[in-house]
Amino acid sequence: MDLQTITHDIVIAGIGVQALLAIAILLKKCWRIYPAFSAYILFGLFESAILYPLHRENWNTAYFYTYWICEAICIFLGLYVVREIFIQMFEPYPALRRLARVVFRIAVAALVVSACFLVNMQSVDVHGLAKGISLANEAARLIELGSIVFLFLSASVFGLHWRQGIFGIAIGLGMLVAFELANNTLIWHVSKTTIDALNLAKGIAFLTSLFIWLGYLIVPERLTSRADVPRQDQLEQWNQAVAELISK
Repeated sequence: MDLQTITHDIVIAGIGVQALLAIAILLKKCWRIYPAFSAYILFGLFESAILYPLHRENWNTAYFYTYWICEAICIFLGLYVVREIFIQMFEPYPALRRLARVVFRIAVAALVVSACFLVNMQSVDVHGLAKGISLANEAARLIELGSIVFLFLSASVFGLHWRQGIFGIAIGLGMLVAFELANNTLIWHVSKTTIDALNLAKGIAFLTSLFIWLGYLIVPERLTSRADVPRQDQLEQWNQAVAELISK
């Protein structure tokens, strides 16, 4: 069995798990707590449902344009999932939460400007446009991965526990983003065989992320208590300092 066949089977399995995850989101009404994450998952299922038949029927032109349009949408949905994670993390601290919103607005604005610049620097044909979007995707993934690494490093400070839903979202997204970043960075510079291996690794990472998210939705999460936050006073001081800075 070659790599392309294995990757195809993983894609089929991924669509099935995506459907289960979407059902779990709807049944548990997760969009009320995690609207960005819910939109990210539901759009991913919608994207798979459209792209798979286009690829299977060899409608290459339609597949090409649809893929890159969906990829552009996923860039911003992924960023908003990371934003949602930080907003949830800073929920008890209004000033820090407001600062997080401002930082992400600046990051998104910078990404839009960078994306326009990168696309403009490419050739005017469709392949140049695709590479421009891919470069913008790399920039977005770097922002997402850096933010998630910060989340993991500061988890104990904010009292996050591995059984909390927000932590599960971050774990799954971090794994997916890391593999997508490696794939998007290398895919333009390697051989056909290596591309097949990269696509297989990306498919496995995506399927693993889906199972992580599904597991966190099924298993009841542990709520955070004030005793779980070892530096509560320091966080309150940071919140007060940011509030004073914003009010000036």
